[in-house]
Amino acid sequence: MKTLVVCGATASGKTGFAVKMAEAVGGEVVSADCMLVYKGLNIGTAKPTKEEMRGVRHHMIDVAEPSQSYSVADYETGAESVLARLAECGKPAVICGGTGFYIQSLLFSRGLGGAPADENIRREYEEIAERDGKEALHNLLKMVDAESADKLHPNDVKRVIRALEIYRLTGKKKSEQSDGFIPKREYVAVAFDYPRDELYERIDRRVDEMLSAGLVDEVEGLYRSGIDEKCQCMQGIGYKEVLEYLKNKISYSTMSDVIKQNTRRYAKRQITFFKKLPHIVWLNPHADQKENILRWIQ
Repeated sequence: MKTLVVCGATASGKTGFAVKMAEAVGGEVVSADCMLVYKGLNIGTAKPTKEEMRGVRHHMIDVAEPSQSYSVADYETGAESVLARLAECGKPAVICGGTGFYIQSLLFSRGLGGAPADENIRREYEEIAERDGKEALHNLLKMVDAESADKLHPNDVKRVIRALEIYRLTGKKKSEQSDGFIPKREYVAVAFDYPRDELYERIDRRVDEMLSAGLVDEVEGLYRSGIDEKCQCMQGIGYKEVLEYLKNKISYSTMSDVIKQNTRRYAKRQITFFKKLPHIVWLNPHADQKENILRWIQ
């Protein structure tokens, strides 16, 4: 039984089509979105509502507290367990999301070190970066994994810390891990190929809808509960910009514009990433391909 995948850029209609696909084959949806894993982050993540789920069971949503750090390895462990249970029951899995590394971890064996997130190690390196500077942190990586350090800019603190974390937890350099595409399972993957201008219009409209739905109140509530910019989830697009607004660093209109701009840039990176995914089928969102694809999959 092939694994089904609906991927691509944000605001491209993945969720609705994944639900239709699951309904067509009697399957369940496995989310592959790095923000949907967090409890309490609903509006800014476009988390599907019960109505949007239409009775189809969804997995890997609300599996982490907003105070937690959550890595690709954490996701892979949880999602693989779900996929194994679905396979035992004979239920098709529909992986749906735009976080490329999440999807990649389920379809291919990748060299991410197989190490879960370690809060204490990350905090230690974050403190080094704050106290001694990003260059000092980058120099630590050079000492243990020069090849990875050469590929990472000192400002890319998250990935520098992740490479150091992998070395600390496994004793292996991240650069020594195989980065080749080694298939783990058979799959059928589809994505919607919107014209860039139209996709950007969809993104702008979604941001306006999120703000109207109460995104600022959502972020303010999280902040008051102790979830601040040091938490991984608050680095997500929409959340970090609203937090800047709440701290009076930017105006409301600037906040809205920056969220839209950052989301458009993210969508461009997503498209670039998925264009490299082997065997993906790019669908014209305005053609009758959706129904044809559903019949073909059935």
